[in-house]
Amino acid sequence: MDFKMPIRPEISHKGSFGRVLNISGSDYMPGAALLSSLSALKIGCGYVFLCTTERVIDAVAAQTQNIVFAPLNDLFEQLKCADVLLIGCGLSLSDEAKSLFKKAISNVKDIPVVIDADGLNILSNIDAIVLPKSLVLTPHPKEAARLLNVSVDEVLEDTVQAAKEISKKYNCVTVLKTHKTVVCSEKLEVYENTTGNSALAKAGSGDVLAGMIAGLLGQKCDLYLAAKLGVYLHGLCGDLAKNDLTEYGVLAHDLIRYIPSSIKTLL
Repeated sequence: MDFKMPIRPEISHKGSFGRVLNISGSDYMPGAALLSSLSALKIGCGYVFLCTTERVIDAVAAQTQNIVFAPLNDLFEQLKCADVLLIGCGLSLSDEAKSLFKKAISNVKDIPVVIDADGLNILSNIDAIVLPKSLVLTPHPKEAARLLNVSVDEVLEDTVQAAKEISKKYNCVTVLKTHKTVVCSEKLEVYENTTGNSALAKAGSGDVLAGMIAGLLGQKCDLYLAAKLGVYLHGLCGDLAKNDLTEYGVLAHDLIRYIPSSIKTLL
């Protein structure tokens, strides 16, 4: 596959590789915040600031020292400094989560935004909101059906067309996650991924992918390239992990460990 990783100049510092603001996690889904944050860092971004509840901060802080934490009342200051916004992983569908999503999307500056998981479910129920100009949506088929207000069967009948319809409706790059994930640009260019296996069919796998795409955007990758490259490498992580752990035994957290090995195949 003719993909290239973003260049990392020798004269650089952590700010050179992007500051991802990750608004993810909820009291009963802290793992999504951890997985999406670590995968963004592992693929090469400079900072991840996790803006979430105190309970999630405590849970994630107990497992890693690599993430910077920000309480929810610091949201507006964090939005001013971010180079990329990732929102939705494990966010929940509570009234508080819906309000947080609307505040973040309405106040984000002109930066790339990745919306995943519960962020997509919230978006599908909002009648009027001004969306960012640089936007990546990462639905699985059920979330895609909600975004298009159609049945899941209709999405699965033609995943390429469904991805195109989402890109047209939301003027975004669409990552429609299936066994052969479809990536569609704002201009309706289509890439069908060939990496990956059933090892990726585990809770948290999508959080890892969303973090990888956000991390690539932090390194100034083009929106469509970041989505394609993230999907390709994510699937390759699954292939490499399968070889060591079998398709049965791969956990989402294992995928993060294979990100460097997947990157090495492109260097």
